[in-house]
Amino acid sequence: MSLIMIDAGVNLTNQQFDNQHTDIIARAHAAGVSNMLVIGCDISSSESALTLAQNHNLYATVGVHPHDAKTADNTLEEQLSLFASNKKVIAIGECGLDYNRDFSPRDIQRNVFRRQLALAEQLNFPVYLHERDASEDMLNILKEFKVQGVLHCFTGNAEALKNYLDLGLYIGITGWVCDERRGKELQQLIPSIPLDKLLIETDAPFLIPRTIKPKPKSRKNEPAYLSYVCHTIAQLYKLPDDVVATQTTKNFYTLFNLEHNT
Repeated sequence: MSLIMIDAGVNLTNQQFDNQHTDIIARAHAAGVSNMLVIGCDISSSESALTLAQNHNLYATVGVHPHDAKTADNTLEEQLSLFASNKKVIAIGECGLDYNRDFSPRDIQRNVFRRQLALAEQLNFPVYLHERDASEDMLNILKEFKVQGVLHCFTGNAEALKNYLDLGLYIGITGWVCDERRGKELQQLIPSIPLDKLLIETDAPFLIPRTIKPKPKSRKNEPAYLSYVCHTIAQLYKLPDDVVATQTTKNFYTLFNLEHNT
């Protein structure tokens, strides 16, 4: 049985994909990926994400990643609002906090995160969230706003997972779960995620599933490999792959308030 899935997070604007978009999208469709969410990480990549979404009939997010928070200026809300007026844009983000690398000062990260949450609340948009080693601050700030969204590429612990679920967030799982070395804790947590709160994503070109056999010559991940994420998750739930594929597709349309033509 062929799976029908949605890749809920792909960095299609990354330079590793330059001049390859048509082929990458074709391979994804052939592998059962019916659509994908192209991630914006700063103003420039958000604009590019929207262009790709328009040209290839995909979806896009627009926002400023915590790594890039230091680049945000006082036109941030105006620029994101303009992008968000396009129907291909379905979320504000990738936004959040990253205390693992601290590419932007933490006070600036928190400020820019709050500004994007306030905008999402104003526009009634879901948020596409990033968090590394910052769950306490993340949770406290999220509680200041009334927003729905997805915690993208979740790799945290059981306490963080419970807290995010208690806020009503969806949980995005990537090929991290396919890693027999660093993915063990996440593998143990998968059954704790309600199936109706799960999204699957590749985060391509990063986090290529280590379960691909034979291993591709290139270490570059792409949406066509989403089925490996789906399969590993299904095994952990002790469910057929198509059940996970069908439910996560439904969850995507529910979270982002989109019509689902079955």
